[in-house]
Amino acid sequence: MSKFIPAKDGVEPNRVPARALYTAAKIPAIGLGTFGSDRFSGQEVAQAVKGALAAGYRHIDCASVYGNEHLIGPVLDEAVQGGLNHKELWITSKVWNDMHGKGDVLLSCAKSLKDLRLDYLDLYLVHWPFPNYHAPGCDVTSRNPDAKPYIHENYMKTWRQMERLVEMGLVRHIGTSNMTIPKLKLLLRDAKIKPACNEVELHLHLQQPELFKFCTDHGIQPIGYCSVGSPNRPDRDRTPEDTSPIEDPVVVKIAKRLNVHPAIVCIKWAIQRGQIPIPFSVHNYLSNLKAAVTAPLTEQDMKEIAGIDKNCRLIKGQVFLWKENQSWEALWDVNGEITPP
Repeated sequence: MSKFIPAKDGVEPNRVPARALYTAAKIPAIGLGTFGSDRFSGQEVAQAVKGALAAGYRHIDCASVYGNEHLIGPVLDEAVQGGLNHKELWITSKVWNDMHGKGDVLLSCAKSLKDLRLDYLDLYLVHWPFPNYHAPGCDVTSRNPDAKPYIHENYMKTWRQMERLVEMGLVRHIGTSNMTIPKLKLLLRDAKIKPACNEVELHLHLQQPELFKFCTDHGIQPIGYCSVGSPNRPDRDRTPEDTSPIEDPVVVKIAKRLNVHPAIVCIKWAIQRGQIPIPFSVHNYLSNLKAAVTAPLTEQDMKEIAGIDKNCRLIKGQVFLWKENQSWEALWDVNGEITPP
């Protein structure tokens, strides 16, 4: 087994800021996402993980549905066998929508552990609050005839299985993804083990201040995907009204002053705000990581960025709708209440 060798131009992992969860555990304040967005092969994603670990990343965000955990696992194993301290790593995975049933969460977790070659996960998330399966790569117009709305009693059956994983020592923390305030309120009311994190879309054009505040007020760490506007997201997730944070004039202006790519401004903003960005890149992961340890944005920068929120959701989730002629907004409880069945 080859020795793990940090990159000469990398970042010392202990320089990367961390967030304290309600358990007092520390999670690195930036991670590497591993969703290849149909643009990159599993092998390319795995190589990005290998390069990112050498560059100084210790937080890797995975999911069973990404279809590449079996390729990432050998990379993690090689690094650990080569001398990287496993305890330094923070590895997240997620249970997919078709594995919410009785006993299925354990099976899903066990497969992710096997594929990732780990004996525990630092964080395990319920990927979506809806148990609505759809084929990978399907069109946004695709609908599952068995699709269901959010039913809290059913979600809690899934959550009880998540809690059991903690009790079994297979998972150190559990959390949610794509959850709204009304759904989180019910979960907090009924959970034995409350969620440590909520992974949701967060970027300069979708700042979600109410959700962000709710999470932080209740000790739930926000993790933000689409951190720089996901310019490589699948074509099926694009709509004419989408906007691009990295093309925003305010962001471009700040980036020019700092002599950096606009994506770096997005990442700095996310870290300074208090969320954890998890941008994916096969080429720019080092510059993204350096954004966490170089000079912060100014108070004026942060103030200007707060004014460019466009409430523009890029990952709308249309395939999870359960009724004909429903709008995607039904998934996100935009009126402050869970959308009725």
